[in-house]
Amino acid sequence: MTTTRVLLIRHGETDWNAAGRWQGHAPVPLNATGAEQARKLAAYLADQRTRNGTRFDTLYSSDLTRSMQTATAVAQALGLEVRPDVRLREVDLGEWQGLNRAETQAWDPERYAAFVADWYTVPPPGGESRNQLMARARAAFDDITAGHVGGSIALVSHGGTIGMLIESLFGHIDRPTLSNTSLTLVEQPAPGAAWRLVTIAETPHLTDDPIGETW
Repeated sequence: MTTTRVLLIRHGETDWNAAGRWQGHAPVPLNATGAEQARKLAAYLADQRTRNGTRFDTLYSSDLTRSMQTATAVAQALGLEVRPDVRLREVDLGEWQGLNRAETQAWDPERYAAFVADWYTVPPPGGESRNQLMARARAAFDDITAGHVGGSIALVSHGGTIGMLIESLFGHIDRPTLSNTSLTLVEQPAPGAAWRLVTIAETPHLTDDPIGETW
């Protein structure tokens, strides 16, 4: 059997993350904390390669700034080239981009209430629903994995996007928060086989003893 492995990586922290603002497609860069998270992530993955011989064949990323900055740190540590894919972007939040929840509720109460009641089908004004996000993210995932059967792929994206990918692969499951630079590993034992969730939302590189799993 030919196992395909994908490591899903959320980008590092931004000021908008810290402030609770919806980023959507905004070109928000990593803040100092996020840059340090990305550095530690890159060092951890390089260390895993040295310890365990774990290598990635390719590295894909959302083309948004915060994701590309995180992916670039990983690429430099692993000697890979970042391959941007616009379909890996965060959900498009349209007119609500840059607002927090309280501001959105005050500014657009009726649409916000409808969105909260059914965000899978109701998009923000000018934005995407969660079902639309899931469809484009899964299309990207399927195309990428089909091109690297039996390979090990690193994929840097966003909390909403990774969450919808997990849901598209495994359905509604209880899961921890996908924190900044968290790692989620999925694998497929053979083409056409069901995907398996190996680990979810781990951050071994942010602990005092960053040994963690073998990727």
